[in-house]
Order: sequence, then structure tokens, then C-alpha cells
Amino acid sequence: MKTVISANEATFSPQSYKTFIGALGAFFEHQCPHLGGEMIRDVLVNSIYRIVYQFYPETTHLKPGQTPWVTVAKSEKASYGKCMKETKLVPVVLSLIGENEIEERSKGVKLREIKKNSIARICLEVDRQNGCITQAELAIMFKISPATVGHYIREWEVKNNQVLPRRGTIHDMGPTLTHKRIIIRKLFIDKLTVQETSRQTYHSFQAIYRYISSFKRVLICYRKEMSQEEISHALSMSKGLVNQYLDIIEEYKSEGRILEDIEKFDAKIAPHYEEFPPNCTLPTERR
Repeated sequence: MKTVISANEATFSPQSYKTFIGALGAFFEHQCPHLGGEMIRDVLVNSIYRIVYQFYPETTHLKPGQTPWVTVAKSEKASYGKCMKETKLVPVVLSLIGENEIEERSKGVKLREIKKNSIARICLEVDRQNGCITQAELAIMFKISPATVGHYIREWEVKNNQVLPRRGTIHDMGPTLTHKRIIIRKLFIDKLTVQETSRQTYHSFQAIYRYISSFKRVLICYRKEMSQEEISHALSMSKGLVNQYLDIIEEYKSEGRILEDIEKFDAKIAPHYEEFPPNCTLPTERR
């Protein structure tokens, strides 16, 4: 039985096939007739459209020197063995060339310093757009090795006493002495709250509590004059991880800090903002 359609529908409905979604739907309908019914095709078409929009956003608003990029979402939960195809991604816009870089080059600022500041700027840009970039991605952008990126980041963090937001810090992936040193100093020397330290270093409360627990346990063993091997065995920590905390302790000793006072100090927790209760049992570091 022939379906009767209105004049308006006959005139205007064909125009819907001139859009990307309409053309893609028509392609599946005619070229892949066994794919499924209209509802299944609509789901597939809309999923493809979202992926295309994510990887090919509009570029009319980009400034010279900016480029679209796709990276891991800051809200993604990291887990061991999780592959990238199972990881949530987000589109971001990066400023590969900063507004002041041309002037800095003309004034003879060292290229190494410009690159360090550029890497820091991109890390902060991505974080503001709810993404978290990796050292491998930065290595691709700046045509340098991931190890060199790591050196630049550590130098910038030590100089500015600030942890840059990136996947390793946000998702607490991989140990680094720089982060431990900065976080522990903010807590035990600068007397910041757990919440302030978490916000400034882009680490979760859980990671902050773990650093507090590990540092104090190593410090207690150190003050009992235990050797590195004894501390490692007693705390079930690797010798490398123990050494990282011992380096921090030696640094405080050289500054004239009283280790007994540091051992007795308890990091403050701002009221009404506890993500984990003070007495909760958290995993300890074993790296």
C-alpha cells in the first residue's frame, strides 16, 4: 500500500540527506543493508558523528600557533593494564607557540628555557580543558625524547616549587622524587592542608595520604638508626623508594630542620572537605 506524504514532506525531507548524518545513514542503508534496522543504523551513525566531531573540531576560532589535539580525560580512572582504546578521550586546543616566544627568541633567551616554559604552559592549558597530557605526547610535539621532556618538567617544577598537571600526576602513575619532595614540603614545612596541597599539586587525596604515611614511616625508621636495607624490609618498600624519602630527610637535615618535630607533625585536614576520613586505611607505596 502506497504511503501518502504531504507536499512539505515531499519537498523538504530529501534535504536531510545532504547533511553528514543523513549521508552516512543513507550509505549504511544502501551499501550495508544487512547491518540492521533503522534504529541500529541511527545509533551507529550518531556514534560515528560524535567521534568525527571529537577528532575534527571546528578550527575557525583558533589563533595562529594553536592546534586541536585529543588526549586522555582528566576524569578517567587509571588502572593497571588498561589500554588506550578503553580510555576516555577529550578534545583540547594547544598553544604550540606562546604569545611571548617570538620576543624571547629575539632577545636571545635560551631555547632550552623557552621549551621548558612551553611544556609547562601546555600542561596547564590541557588541565584547564579537563584533559591530562602525557610526556610521550609532549615529546612528539617538541620533537624531543620523553626523557628530555621529563628533565625539562623536573627542572621547571623545582624552580617554581609547583607540580605540573599531566597524566602521571593527575592519575598518580609512576613515582617521581620531585613530586614527593614538593608535596611533603608543602605539608610538613609550609604547613598547608591536605586540600590545599592536593589542589596545588594535582594529586588526589588518596595519593597525598599515601605520601604522608610513607614519609613518616621511613622517618621513624631513620630516627631509630635503621639502615636502608632494614627500612626496605620492615616497610615492604623497594630500596629505590626508601632512598627517595631518605634523600628528602637528608635535605631537611642540611637545612637545620628538627626531625623530631617533623615526625610529630600531623598534616591538617580542612573541615567539611574530607574525601577520605582521617583514620581510613589506604594502600601504601611498594614501588
